[in-house]
Amino acid sequence: MSRPHIIFIITDQQRFDTIRALGYDHVDTPHLDRLVREGVTFTGCHVTAASCAPSRASLFTGYYPHTTGILKNADAWNHSWIEQLRDSGYRTINVGKMHSYPYHTPLGFEERYVVENKDRYLEERYYFDEWDKALRARGIVKQQREFYRQRPDYAQCLGAFTWDLPADTHPDNFVGDMATHWIRTKPRDTERPLFLQIGFPGPHPPYDPTPEMAQKYMARDLPLQPVTEVELASQPAPYKAMRQHNADVDHDSVVHLLEPTPEQRHRQRAYYLANVEMIDTQVGQIMQALEDEGYLENAVVVFTSDHGDCLTDHGHSQKWTMYDTITRMPLILWSPQRFTGDRRVEGLCQQMDVGPALLELAGVEPAPTMEARSLGPALRGDAWQPREYVFAEHGRDGILQETQFMTMVRSDDWKLVHFVDCTEGQLFDLRRDPGETANLWEDAGHADKKRELLDVLRDWRISSDVHTAGWSAAWR
Repeated sequence: MSRPHIIFIITDQQRFDTIRALGYDHVDTPHLDRLVREGVTFTGCHVTAASCAPSRASLFTGYYPHTTGILKNADAWNHSWIEQLRDSGYRTINVGKMHSYPYHTPLGFEERYVVENKDRYLEERYYFDEWDKALRARGIVKQQREFYRQRPDYAQCLGAFTWDLPADTHPDNFVGDMATHWIRTKPRDTERPLFLQIGFPGPHPPYDPTPEMAQKYMARDLPLQPVTEVELASQPAPYKAMRQHNADVDHDSVVHLLEPTPEQRHRQRAYYLANVEMIDTQVGQIMQALEDEGYLENAVVVFTSDHGDCLTDHGHSQKWTMYDTITRMPLILWSPQRFTGDRRVEGLCQQMDVGPALLELAGVEPAPTMEARSLGPALRGDAWQPREYVFAEHGRDGILQETQFMTMVRSDDWKLVHFVDCTEGQLFDLRRDPGETANLWEDAGHADKKRELLDVLRDWRISSDVHTAGWSAAWR
């Protein structure tokens, strides 16, 4: 079979528990459900970082954040394996969000139609993206933080506001429509296969669905994980400081509340899930356009996200923590011509492991220094060795201010979170405590397990530096 078209769809800040076909019936996602039914889903997939840019840089390079040097948002990111696809003869197109820095960095794309965060105050705040241009052409001023701040209820909303401008100007509708327009109107390149990356800005906050979609989810019972004083007291000092910081500073139009009411928590989650369904609708339109234009006759479609969102679970706002609600990701690959569908592949993997699998499908040899391990055998139904451990990292930034560096190691049964400059940390027995609420870091009865996982972290970092030495020297 000839090299496939690769359609890579990625959302921003979408939790793993937001796809109905994977067992979460509080949300309607018929088009993602189709990808699950007809595709291969990795249920133990974890990202390598707790915010956008470092996670995406790992995904599109195949290396951990400490190797790429991209430890937080706004760290320079200039290269990716998309360059290899382009150089091997792929037509490489980006529509929507990538979160490279600077935003317009080529990254191997021949064409970029950049749409970035809805609320841009820290990185290139005056960057005029395709969405800004479209709104300006229609004489529309977009909803944004400075206007939300004028609302008398701003501090009580947890970042949840309806999108009250025309529905087609919503950023996720805009990206979906633009991708569909590109597919339907750009002539097929009969000589080159297509790599099309489509990046949705949502459901990242502000949580801003259209009013009718918000109303739909406001009427639903939604799961909310209880947050107790015992859990909050057991969190390490950098997390406690971040909780207070997020209550004092309105990042992404979200004023975090230290003690939100159940009604406030429900409203935030309802608006978030409503935005997820809006994206699902756009995925359906994209798939229809791909089918109509003949791309799906020989294609691989990937769906994933860059990290999750606590949505006040564990008492936290957004990301920057290492709970599974942040690091565990939906990862679905759809290609009925190549892979037997309706399969769930259990076992741990890093999200970046999809990269070498796609390169192999494209007939491109992954670099031997790559830290990503190909998911190809699992996709084909061959023998596949899951990872014994997955890792995630993050550096100090404007939100995670009270540590220089945070690292997570997770096995099937245990998770440890380490802070380089703090004697406190987190240790969870995931079999007995899947909700990650009972911190065993100071429990003398689990000192051996803590030491064991700290040793795993040490050995992993040393091994990583040795394995990637040639690549990192050439990169820099």
